[in-house]
Amino acid sequence: MSDESQPATANSETRASEEPPKGKIGNLRMIWDRAIGYPKQITFAVIALFVASMSTLAIPWGFKNIIDEGFAANGTDIAPYFQQLLMVVAVLAVATACRFYFFSWLGERVVADIRLAVQRNLLRMAPSFFEENRPSEIASRMTADTAVIEQILGTTVSVATRNVVTGVGGIIILFILAPKLTAGLLIAIPVIVLPIVYIGRKLTNVSRSSQDRVADVGAMVAETLGAMKIVQAFGQEDREHRRFQGSVESTFDTAKRRIRLRATLTAIIIGLVFTGITMLMWRGAIGVAEGTISGGTIAFFVLTGGLVAGAFGALTEVYGDLLRGAGAAGRLAELLAAEPGIAAPKSPIALPVPPRGQISFDNVTFAYPTRTETAALKSFSLKVLPGETVAVVGPSGAGKSTLFQLAQRFYDPQSGSVRIDGVALPSADPADIRERMALVPQDTVLFAATARDNLRYGQWDATDEEIWEAARAANAEQFLRELPDGLDSYMGESGTRLSGGQRQRVSIARALLRNTPILLLDEATSALDAESEKLVQDALDKLMANRTTIVIAHRLATIRSANRIIVMDEGKIVEQGDHDSLIARNGLYARLAELQFNNGERSQPKISA
Repeated sequence: MSDESQPATANSETRASEEPPKGKIGNLRMIWDRAIGYPKQITFAVIALFVASMSTLAIPWGFKNIIDEGFAANGTDIAPYFQQLLMVVAVLAVATACRFYFFSWLGERVVADIRLAVQRNLLRMAPSFFEENRPSEIASRMTADTAVIEQILGTTVSVATRNVVTGVGGIIILFILAPKLTAGLLIAIPVIVLPIVYIGRKLTNVSRSSQDRVADVGAMVAETLGAMKIVQAFGQEDREHRRFQGSVESTFDTAKRRIRLRATLTAIIIGLVFTGITMLMWRGAIGVAEGTISGGTIAFFVLTGGLVAGAFGALTEVYGDLLRGAGAAGRLAELLAAEPGIAAPKSPIALPVPPRGQISFDNVTFAYPTRTETAALKSFSLKVLPGETVAVVGPSGAGKSTLFQLAQRFYDPQSGSVRIDGVALPSADPADIRERMALVPQDTVLFAATARDNLRYGQWDATDEEIWEAARAANAEQFLRELPDGLDSYMGESGTRLSGGQRQRVSIARALLRNTPILLLDEATSALDAESEKLVQDALDKLMANRTTIVIAHRLATIRSANRIIVMDEGKIVEQGDHDSLIARNGLYARLAELQFNNGERSQPKISA
């Protein structure tokens, strides 16, 4: 493996000075800020909701008219009142369907916008950000948390608003018809609200914790499935199951606390609401017996009071859902608020055109953020001339791969400077810097896409002819043509349908197709057999003739033709020269060479990069 498997970076990315509060209802503003971008749909949704709520309240009024007016006429002219009631039901059905459609549309649209915004912001982050924030956890946020938000906006907000309109509208009508009875109902409302506030505060932290535990489960599943061959090869299925079981049980325990709180809240609210309604109905029944209230009025009061009670009772569950949504929104808002530690300056300096391909490290000292006590590079200086091929060798931890990290500006050094064609990297746009480089990493990265898309990833407008030319140069043409659908063949997750050597040759072809003035080769032939390695090395030799190339290699036989060989140890250059002069010096390079050449190529001892 490369010597710089980068450590987690505690402060690699600066975040917004004020992060959103975790698990607080105020986090839902992030959802609202995106929803208001669709005023037409919001207007239609609100109109449909208002009509549906008023239609719901009109149904008890229809029964009042049937009892007070229709039955008063001895039932001889009752049909019009039932016809009116059926019309109300029809309006209610259409309005409810429209309410569901527009709120659901808003929920899906806002979730899509949030996912796009989060992914767009994540693409700005330096690789160090994903060492501090696990990609699997981020994936969980973009799936599980956005699903919660979709439910909140598509269902919960709709239900909450409907219940508020129904409850408030019902109380107004009740107050007009029976002010004394309604006054008693109003007195009961504060008694209902207080438990919501008290228990709701406890639900806040539990809801956030529940979302975190769900994210942990998702992250563990992704990690285990992604390493399934290793799990099975080492016989760790039972251990992984126990580890997953522990995570699931932890999630369940957290969920139980949340459920208990919500159940307690629901029981208290429902008990208070219906106790109050029952007492009011009792008083109303006495009024009917005394002749102070009509039968239709008390029927209307009973039905509407039930609707009002149900509306306020349902708000208890809505509040719990809103807290879950607030937790999910807060977690996503954190990703949206993240700011890249590596970004283009306000007025970037343009790199020279045409590009020369010169790279220079001037007195660079660099330590990874979580290993500040150990410098990966110490007062390091190196100038790679245009068209020069420089090989970098050394023991594990020497600092070789750090050169690539700094050259691509994934990190900035603590002191010194790195320049491309004479321009200091912090003064240029990182996209312009990377556009002049092609990388062949040691650990090949292929996407779950077609062979064509993987090959042209560095030059998306490449023609099939150019793709085949690059594949031919990388000795990849034969096996690509033998694929069932040629360039249209699906590579599988991480290119699992190809062998290790085939994946690396695709990676090399991708770099060749990019056609940049600077090549960064991190053990580009490490996964190839001897025959393929020779063919690819011949192609690379021709390619490197007119390009600046930095090669990290453990097989010293592959770098004998380099213009210069840099030998690194403990973040410094300890030797440099060509192969013969370094052998004659009898230093570190000579000892490394002796380990390989004197022991024979059959064993192929490797010097880790």
